[in-house]
Amino acid sequence: MNKKHALVSRQTAGRLMLPLWLFLLVFPMACAKTEGEGGLATIRGRVLVKEYNSTFTVLQEEYYVGDEDVFIIYGDGKRVDDRERTTFDGWFEFRYLRPGNYTVYAYSKDSTLQTNAKIPVIREVTINGRKDVVEVEELVIFK
Repeated sequence: MNKKHALVSRQTAGRLMLPLWLFLLVFPMACAKTEGEGGLATIRGRVLVKEYNSTFTVLQEEYYVGDEDVFIIYGDGKRVDDRERTTFDGWFEFRYLRPGNYTVYAYSKDSTLQTNAKIPVIREVTINGRKDVVEVEELVIFK
């Protein structure tokens, strides 16, 4: 191989190495797992309904509610990422999640009578381990 050919080969190799190094530096960050689906962890809990009279002065009944919507937001997101309905005895479960922070909530009547709109009852949840089953504090809603 002549000197000119060897010099061109080294220059070509040098130009190829830079993109390779950049790829090796950036690729692990691109593969970083964030909150959301794709894991083995579970968040579970129950929804308890407290039914009051129209002025919220007399508790008429309380029970674990079936077929109630429960929502989850992954990480610091601003939109709903998933929805589950409670079982006949009030349980809900979000499965196959990765470690991270989550917001779980259900909607309730406003017991302060300040608005007719439903308000969210929110629980912040952290999954630390890959296979954790995290039980959320009961979501108590008013109807």
